[in-house]
Amino acid sequence: MVVVDDEALVRSGFALILGAAADIDVVATATGGEAVTAVREHQPDVVLLDIRMPDVDGLTVLGLLRQLDDPPIVAMLTTFDADEYVLAALDRGAAGFLLKDTEPEHLAQLVRTLAAGGVVMSPKASRTLLRTLPRTSALDGDLERVERLTGRERDVLVLLAQGLSNAEIGVRLHLGTGTVKDHVSALLTKLRVSGRVQAALLAQRAGLLETKRS
Repeated sequence: MVVVDDEALVRSGFALILGAAADIDVVATATGGEAVTAVREHQPDVVLLDIRMPDVDGLTVLGLLRQLDDPPIVAMLTTFDADEYVLAALDRGAAGFLLKDTEPEHLAQLVRTLAAGGVVMSPKASRTLLRTLPRTSALDGDLERVERLTGRERDVLVLLAQGLSNAEIGVRLHLGTGTVKDHVSALLTKLRVSGRVQAALLAQRAGLLETKRS
């Protein structure tokens, strides 16, 4: 994986923490201006990308990475509970976001989740972000599309929104990974969203996660 941040201390800190995990190899760290070159050279599976950098901002870097022939999975790093750039990053293909003050013992598992195709959204940041969305974001059309899901598809959506990978969802629901993949494909089509993160945000707006916890 590659860590991209404008601050050397942040880069070295993340590299030190993640590099201590036996199954994670931090192949490079980079500033925003160095990011695309580093990714092309090392071809990482996962990139942690600072969303706010003075040389080249994270949204620009994300766009360049998404244009690569074999783009890595990218999660955005942010210092702020509510960062107005996060939704733009998710719309542009980021696989999630987390706060820079995430507990060190959780970082490795978050990277594993990303590498396995799961969604990573810092609970604290996502709750704050969703509170800042315009009330019109939870449109009747969104709720109608959720209502079209089967019971099993809704179960899969809730677990997807909690950040589980297809394999983890399969274990939780006693389904094969291929079956989960089919359910994910079907629910993305019914919800008319382009990816897992957008589906997760829609699930949160529709109140599915609150219902599940209650």
